[in-house]
Amino acid sequence: MGRFREALAAPGLTAIAEVKRRSPSAGDLRPDADPAALAAAFEQSGAAAVSILVDERFAGSLGDLRAARAAAGLPLLAKGFFVEEAELDELRAAGADAALLILRDLDDRRAAALIDHAAAIGLDTLVEAHDGAELARAVALGADPIGLNARDLSTFAIDRRTQLELVSRAPRDRVIVAESAVHSRAHAAEAELAGAGAVLVGTALMRAADPAAKLRELLARPLVKICGLTREEDVAVAADAGADLLGFILVPESPRAAAHVLPVPDTALAVAVCVGDPVAPAQADLVQLYPREPGKVRGRDGVLLRRGERVATVVDLPWLEQDATLLDRARAVEGRLVLAGGLSPENVLAAAEAVRPWAVDASSSLERAPGIKDPDRVRAFVEALR
Repeated sequence: MGRFREALAAPGLTAIAEVKRRSPSAGDLRPDADPAALAAAFEQSGAAAVSILVDERFAGSLGDLRAARAAAGLPLLAKGFFVEEAELDELRAAGADAALLILRDLDDRRAAALIDHAAAIGLDTLVEAHDGAELARAVALGADPIGLNARDLSTFAIDRRTQLELVSRAPRDRVIVAESAVHSRAHAAEAELAGAGAVLVGTALMRAADPAAKLRELLARPLVKICGLTREEDVAVAADAGADLLGFILVPESPRAAAHVLPVPDTALAVAVCVGDPVAPAQADLVQLYPREPGKVRGRDGVLLRRGERVATVVDLPWLEQDATLLDRARAVEGRLVLAGGLSPENVLAAAEAVRPWAVDASSSLERAPGIKDPDRVRAFVEALR
């Protein structure tokens, strides 16, 4: 295992932050981008690795790779259109830890030869696929990590649905990198829940006023879920405040029952909250499922499902009670933890620091009346964690 793959395989979702001045699809992005300064800033902001475009079509060069190597110690991925072993030798000499290999441009024999040569000179490879056939080829070639690009390099069209489907089908014993189309925490989280161990982010960073701050924003945890939404205006307030998950309770006996899942902006994921039997409306990205409990609307703890697969555990704690064993119960959860139960703008930061959840979930504490949100408290809840 090379240092590039090892960095991407760290626990949680990792990120490859990309330095590129322009792209054929978007034109100029950041013509004055300084690869040394950006690589150093990305390293300080939590990137697992940095991608450097070395192709002149992206206004990049090997000099950019050398500059980044001199300024930062984290693994560097060289991106371009490489087809010959000599090109890999040049990348290694310039300081690369890994090279991108695009299966669209390589037959299996050439790809295998490049993978073998890279290994021989101490260079990892990120083998990139765009469709099911290329994913199957990457798997057969033993590629690890595998990049799944949402952008079709022939048409430049973005198809995140297809990308996420490929991510979910990829072998779990490989590090899977979701490339392109990550512009919000919700996009990153969606790739993570589908099975990606890392995301590669370029355009969103290069267009940001502060690329390093944008990277920190994309990786920030816990995610914030605002639940019990029943009105479009409250959905808008929660999304504008920066909530990542928007919850709709599809349980008629709940005082916060929604008639259906309302439309949500692209910056957030819609969560259908169900009791007993999971209902998966087409508008919902995720389902939060609780068991039935006699005499109550629902049981206390639940699970978060993506297409029927459990992706997180929901622990509902009465945070208004001072009982240290409740924290222990939450800390004992393996995998992703969604923390709920009495969370408010006043206590959510302390709760998050005590338990380090993947997401936090609030509803009644943010209301003026059941199902009617207080915009100021919604904003305060999100801001408490940012």
